Amino acid sequence: MRRFNLSISLKSLGIGVSAIAVLSVSTLGVAVAESPRFKGTIAQSTSAPQKPPTYVPAAPPPLAPPLPSQRQQEDRSIGEDYRVSALQPDYQGNLWVGSWQGLAKINPNTGKILSRVAIPNRTIGALAQDKVGRIWVGTYEGLLRVDPRTNEVTAQNFLLPSNRVLSLLIDQRGYLWVGTDQGLALISPDQGLLMTTLKNLPGVSANALSLDADGQLWVGTLESLVQVNTASARVMNQISDIPGGVVQALTLDSRGSLWAGTLDGLLEVKTRSAQIQRSVTQLRGRNVLSARFDTVGSIWVGTNNGLFRLNPYNGEIVGQVGSLPSSQILAVSPNTGNKLWVGTTDGLAWVSLSTYQSQPHFTFSKSNP
Repeated sequence: MRRFNLSISLKSLGIGVSAIAVLSVSTLGVAVAESPRFKGTIAQSTSAPQKPPTYVPAAPPPLAPPLPSQRQQEDRSIGEDYRVSALQPDYQGNLWVGSWQGLAKINPNTGKILSRVAIPNRTIGALAQDKVGRIWVGTYEGLLRVDPRTNEVTAQNFLLPSNRVLSLLIDQRGYLWVGTDQGLALISPDQGLLMTTLKNLPGVSANALSLDADGQLWVGTLESLVQVNTASARVMNQISDIPGGVVQALTLDSRGSLWAGTLDGLLEVKTRSAQIQRSVTQLRGRNVLSARFDTVGSIWVGTNNGLFRLNPYNGEIVGQVGSLPSSQILAVSPNTGNKLWVGTTDGLAWVSLSTYQSQPHFTFSKSNP
């Protein structure tokens, strides 16, 4: 390993570096500060770190710096599309990044790219890992199965209701549910066989999938929230009075409540009664694109105009992250490599869970210098 000062070109780095410091650069292009405190991690901001917050319902963490104003939509008919639409941690502690540039595996602690996978279609809509560790990739031209040991595609070209895959989920039995813009499909991951389809899904498009505490499937569609029996693939319940209509994100909390992101906000749903418990007041009118819970019980909500941290007990916004590649947040992966990883329409970024400061991953970013 050789030492350089900051005058070197940062174009080859896999991670953005904001600190003016002496850096040691690995052969794979990830900058790591030589201070023992940062050894083996992505270079941090020079701002003094804050004491990590203790998250309890009565004492949420302090507000982070506000977001900048929403960026203008880019004309994506010219040039490449840098959106990162899916993030999937695996059993080995790696993070799979699904973007419109293709599929890659990274070390979430350092940001180092471990491998890239050659796939027939690079427009990725969803990722999932099955119970034996294989990675399933939903693209806008079909479904693929990838062996993470060899990075080879081992199955593809399934007879789906549509080749435009929007969501993926492994149920408690280990079967794979595939959400498309024309309905659902159920696939046996081992044999790679199509088991059944559900084409008459209310709302047609399976935008988002989640299991409830009883192991039943919930599907967010263009006009409702639908509960599907995983054994029979039949509709059990439907919630049609959805503010904003379209359900785009689903996540389950530790208490058994399902949280649904819509065009008009965030809803808490009681799954056993199939009723909306409440609409989160501070997120009403916001277009929610993604949502995930972290290990301390707070929910990270990605919208078309920013990333927010929410206290699920009282519905208050207790944090907001700025300086991301784009204000449109497509995917979040909390507590991955001791960071929050964020997929946006203009690239990938990570957020420190101690300081709430963000850094872009320049390899997956439109702002790559």
